[in-house]
Amino acid sequence: MRRLITSLIAILAVTNLEAQQQAPKLVVCITVDQLRGDYIEYFYNTFGEGGFKRLMNEGRMYKNIRFEFSNVDQASAFATIFTGSNPCYHGIASDKKYDFNKGKETSSLNDPNYLGNYTRDNYSPKALLASTIGDELKIASRGRSDVFAIAPNAESAILSAGNAANGAFWMDDYNGKWATTTYFKGIPWYVDRYNNGTESLTPRLEQMTWTPSLPIDKLNAFPYVLEDIPFKYTFSEKSGTAYLNIKTSPFINKEINRLALQFLEYGGFGTRSCPDMLAITYYAGNYRGTMSKEYTREIQDTYYQLDKDIEQLLGAIDKKIGLANTLIVFTGSGYYSSIEEYPEGMLLAGGEFHPKRCTALLNMYLMAIYGQTNWVTGYYNNQIYLNRKAIEDAKLNLPEIQMKAAEFVREFSGVQHVTTDYSLKTGDWNEGTSSLRQGTHHLGRGDLIVELQPGWVINNEVAKEKPKVVRNNAVITPLIFFGNGIKPEHIYREIKATEVAPTVTHVLRIRPPNASRELPLSEFTNKK
Repeated sequence: MRRLITSLIAILAVTNLEAQQQAPKLVVCITVDQLRGDYIEYFYNTFGEGGFKRLMNEGRMYKNIRFEFSNVDQASAFATIFTGSNPCYHGIASDKKYDFNKGKETSSLNDPNYLGNYTRDNYSPKALLASTIGDELKIASRGRSDVFAIAPNAESAILSAGNAANGAFWMDDYNGKWATTTYFKGIPWYVDRYNNGTESLTPRLEQMTWTPSLPIDKLNAFPYVLEDIPFKYTFSEKSGTAYLNIKTSPFINKEINRLALQFLEYGGFGTRSCPDMLAITYYAGNYRGTMSKEYTREIQDTYYQLDKDIEQLLGAIDKKIGLANTLIVFTGSGYYSSIEEYPEGMLLAGGEFHPKRCTALLNMYLMAIYGQTNWVTGYYNNQIYLNRKAIEDAKLNLPEIQMKAAEFVREFSGVQHVTTDYSLKTGDWNEGTSSLRQGTHHLGRGDLIVELQPGWVINNEVAKEKPKVVRNNAVITPLIFFGNGIKPEHIYREIKATEVAPTVTHVLRIRPPNASRELPLSEFTNKK
């Protein structure tokens, strides 16, 4: 009898362990661009039970993830989350890059070697120097797993997919179609059908109007809203900016869901012998027409509608694959974009930093030391680029010139830190400049990396461009793991953004991305 009881206990223990350790059939990574955890808190009472609240109440929730570098933007955030490494390893330091020879700004993923499908733009993931979650899944499954990404923009779509993915789709700015690049081989038939049918966005565009989803008095989370008139936005293709506007409105998340439902219905997710992956990006930032306004009813309505969209997606996954068989990974991008405007006459600490004046004076200083040559190429993205060819032709010592230039720029008003490319390459950096090292890559980095003091305005002296206020506040960014047998739990310690990817790969029972230096989160490895 005792042996029988012992055997039953052993069988139950093994069965329970297997249930806990079962790999999911599908992993869905939901990343909300510009998500703010504080806004979820402020708007909580307007949410239903099946969206944000369900994730928070039924998932394993970490209150905040932190990025280890400053000037986080869409591309650098997505590359960091999905590779488990910082820009100093994965190579994506910002959304854009600048070609000083051509005098042209392009996407960091711009690649003229590949054509666009349903777009005139040229992209590929080749600038991403590290593997992603999806890449490792493709390697482990020997290509049998399907890996797709859907996002409003090319950068978030491609970087959440990776180099080895089956495909990445984003909405084109000018035709509203779901676009991709010929780097990825082939387009699923149901995406082609969707793009060319009546379900596509263009036939529906003129009928789309954004007005408050709730009575105006219910959108009352902010006590700073001055307007009592309900907002109303329409989208006309004739304007030329209709799709750009759609991509910053709640409608983009509904369009994301429309395409995601096509993948869930026809893509065979969860039916293969190996897990599949679908990366979905939603948008929760400011509307293009209200970028200069803070604390708007529009942003509250965006979150209210996003809550419904999350509920719809979770319901569709549960119906088709089963949430018990699916790992949901929900987080945000760790930054928030807006244009700050102050009331006339308001005096604040800070001032204006003029990059053109700075580089001109620096060039004059270097001329006085090294001779009458243009030693400075230009300024871009908080970095100053020296004329490497002129320095090489003159047989001068590059680290020495970088150091002298840094000492000069450090004296400018508003400059917090200046470090050099040589210092970062040789390990001569400290706590004050560590974020500059983490947030840049030695390939294509400027000779000087400049950090301004908070509140200072970057004035590029371009007529059509508004001065940019320097603000690098941390944005509360929750991380939630939901489904796949995960028990509800709230964890209040702050974690790193680079810990997300190795945790996901641990659940999938595959290697972490090749540049990841972090271990999986302890709650997934400690047996309780």
